[in-house]
Amino acid sequence: QVQLVDSGGGLVQAGGSVRLSCAASGRTFSRYTMAWFRQAPGKEREFVVGFRWSGGSTVYADSVKGRFGIFRDYAKNTVYLQMNSLKPEDTAAYYCAAKESFSGSYSPPYDYWGQGTQVTVST
Repeated sequence: QVQLVDSGGGLVQAGGSVRLSCAASGRTFSRYTMAWFRQAPGKEREFVVGFRWSGGSTVYADSVKGRFGIFRDYAKNTVYLQMNSLKPEDTAAYYCAAKESFSGSYSPPYDYWGQGTQVTVST
């Protein structure tokens, strides 16, 4: 019914950049709340950034402020996470998520999740 496919991860040197994509399929996402989370092996999942599909509200985790940014391609139903000035501590599996809510908390639970894409930052 509704699917999220995230991609774009890979191996990158510290200080480099990676752009992740989240392609969404469905009749509409105009009133959806979306987010990116990340999780390293053996670590708890953590919030990276939350936003409304329609725009107007974006909240970044303190650890990524000034380095990460969200871009939307409405025609393609795709959201991009631009990750700059990467650090080894950014190494994790990154997941996009969506829920059918136009307002409220960016915290889980979410209705839909991507399969995850691995980002590894080396020194």
